Amino acid sequence: MAKLIYGINPVMESLKGRQRKALELFVDRSSASPRLSAVREEAGRHRVTISQVSRQELDQLVGGERHQGVALRVEECAAIEFEDLMQRWRGSGTKGLFLVLDGITDPHNLGALARSAEASGCQGIVLPKDRSCPITATAEKASAGALAHLPVCRVTNVSRTLEAFKQEGFWVFGLAGEPGSLNLFEADLRGNIVLVVGDEGRGLRDNVRKHCDSLLAIPMRGAVSSLNASVAGGVALFEVLRQQSG
Repeated sequence: MAKLIYGINPVMESLKGRQRKALELFVDRSSASPRLSAVREEAGRHRVTISQVSRQELDQLVGGERHQGVALRVEECAAIEFEDLMQRWRGSGTKGLFLVLDGITDPHNLGALARSAEASGCQGIVLPKDRSCPITATAEKASAGALAHLPVCRVTNVSRTLEAFKQEGFWVFGLAGEPGSLNLFEADLRGNIVLVVGDEGRGLRDNVRKHCDSLLAIPMRGAVSSLNASVAGGVALFEVLRQQSG
């Protein structure tokens, strides 16, 4: 199966990435900019077919979404198996950082979390096969191309997967804002870490939180008592990066 990605950054990163094969680039023939020229050059380097189309044709192709004059047809990205994900990490020789998303259903949140994960050096995202947003063009655009570089693993049972991470020597931390949770900035996150982010509304499922070693809370001083899931995940990912780098 094939899918469409649109927007200059997502398309450029997909051309550079190794997660899936690029099949055809569609460019608005009436648009011209240095950034679009760079996309064409990248497509040429990878011997991707380039089709010049009208703006109306491109609008129809992407269903009226904002495309910035370019769209790319790519092969559907196959999810990586958990053991393959672990094998890649073992071969990297670096500290591990993985993000588990337990029930994220908003493609904008999924894309934003993937962007923060890739930027912070996360080695992969784990998603449940059910109760999870598919990787749509909207998620791809929100990730600004990060999903072209970040392995995605789909699992049947999140709780069992967390136990499998523990057997590999990982500490599992769930993001939760409830009383009794560890202050994110006081927790020891220097080892191999798995961060678990829950549903946008209800948070972590009870069975999932039982399999976390600890729950983390982000300290806040304002009147608003909670953060968007993608913002909270981003804050936690970069705190792990800060500690692991130190």
